[in-house]
Amino acid sequence: MKTTLKIKGMSCSHCVKHVKEALEAVDGVTSARVSLEDNAAEVDHGDGTGAEALKAAVSGAGYETA
Repeated sequence: MKTTLKIKGMSCSHCVKHVKEALEAVDGVTSARVSLEDNAAEVDHGDGTGAEALKAAVSGAGYETA
């Protein structure tokens, strides 16, 4: 399953890495691709992983989801 999230507040490659690591730490996530250019993340995950868990991970990393 794939979920795309719009992310606010990223300004550099360090931000991208921080968001990617936060998303990949969520149970059920197999991979995350984060784009500074698009201000978005595309996350591959199992059916048991909901968008709210992904949004919480982004928030916990210090960024906002749109």
